[in-house]
Amino acid sequence: MSSVHDELNTNAAAYVLGSLDADERRAFESHVAECGECAAEVASLRSVTVALAAAVPQVTPRAELRDRVLAQTAGQSGANPSGSPGEPALRQAQGAPSSSRGGRLASHKGGVHSGVSWLPLAAAVLLAVGVGVYAVRLQQQVADLQARLDQALLQASAANLQVADARRVADQAQSAMSVLAAPDLARIDLAGQMVAPSARARALWSRVRGMVFTAADLPPLPAGKVYQVWVVTAQAPVSAGLLQPDPSGGGTEYYMTPPDIGAPVAVAVTLEPAGGVPAPTGDKYLVGTPGL
Repeated sequence: MSSVHDELNTNAAAYVLGSLDADERRAFESHVAECGECAAEVASLRSVTVALAAAVPQVTPRAELRDRVLAQTAGQSGANPSGSPGEPALRQAQGAPSSSRGGRLASHKGGVHSGVSWLPLAAAVLLAVGVGVYAVRLQQQVADLQARLDQALLQASAANLQVADARRVADQAQSAMSVLAAPDLARIDLAGQMVAPSARARALWSRVRGMVFTAADLPPLPAGKVYQVWVVTAQAPVSAGLLQPDPSGGGTEYYMTPPDIGAPVAVAVTLEPAGGVPAPTGDKYLVGTPGL
């Protein structure tokens, strides 16, 4: 439903009570002529007023009350022997009963009042119905907006992850290009070992700019394990980083090796516990030495 429909629909109770101004009434009647939902709501609210009116006993004032009112009005122009002219009639017209007829007049007033006392109640019921309907619809709108907000936040989160991943890939590509242009670039080809004879890899290394490592045909990783790349120097193996191959066993990674690292005598890949280790402990899957 449109917001215009919802706004006009909340005027149904006021329309039935006749409390809309002329412009509001014309706008609402024009809308009801084309909206079956609002027409049905007006009909249901009118049935409420009819039921409320019928639920209260109707009291018709007796002819005596009419005669007394006319007599009091006529007596206001006569003389008053005991005081100012018209004072008794004025007191009776203002509701001060005489000693002989005050009780009957009071009972008539009470009867007339009880006959019209349902109007404020009907108005309250109709307004409560209108407010209740509006509250339910407002709650539905809030729930719908909350669902849309949650969906938008999920989409934004996914978009942020995609942007971060794209930025990481772009940074790696830029770093790899800088390695390929390094003046001290060294190429090291790695061959598969006994546990993975078909595996192969290539390391392009620069002491200043880092290493680009590309592998192929590595076996799938066992659960809880990861491949770790090592730059083996004359002093000790230095971890370059971890390698998570794709389903085909391949992958390319960029590693920033320490700038003060010694010249490599070999590059190797071992299978280690997830998260890596400070020194190699597992089987060697790939090993290669620098070419001449």
